[in-house]
Amino acid sequence: MKIIKESSAFLSNYEVLQLLKEGKSQQSKSVANLATVTYETVAYLEQTACALQTDENVEAFLEQISALPFKLTKVEKLQLINHRPTTAVEIQLLIEESEERLSEDDVQTILDVVQRTLPAPVEEAEDDAEVVEDDAMQCE
Repeated sequence: MKIIKESSAFLSNYEVLQLLKEGKSQQSKSVANLATVTYETVAYLEQTACALQTDENVEAFLEQISALPFKLTKVEKLQLINHRPTTAVEIQLLIEESEERLSEDDVQTILDVVQRTLPAPVEEAEDDAEVVEDDAMQCE
C-alpha cells in the first residue's frame, strides 16, 4: 500500500495498521518518539477488529453496502468498517440522522452485511457463542 497524495483521502483503521507495519521496517533509529507513537498505535489497532480484516473483507463490505437501496456517505462507510457495529444503537451513533434515513429493516441489513463481511474480534466471537449456548439452554 502506498500513499499517492497526502491528505487526499480518508483511511480506515485497517489501512493505517498496514501502513504502520510496513513503515516500521523503514524507520530511522534516530526518530525515537515516532517509534514510540507507532508502536503504541499498532498495539492499540491490533486489539481492534481491523487486525483481522483483509483487503478482500473490506472490498466485499463496500460492494455489498453500495448495492443497498439506501446510500451512505464515504465517511459513514468508513465508520462502519472501523467500528464494526453489532447493534442498532451503534448504527445510530455512526450514521448521521439514521432514524430519519433508515428503517429498522435497513439497520438490520447493515448489521447483517457487517457480520457477513467483516471478521469479528476473538472476544466478540466468544461472546456470540456464549449467547447461542445460553439461548439453547433456555429452550430446553
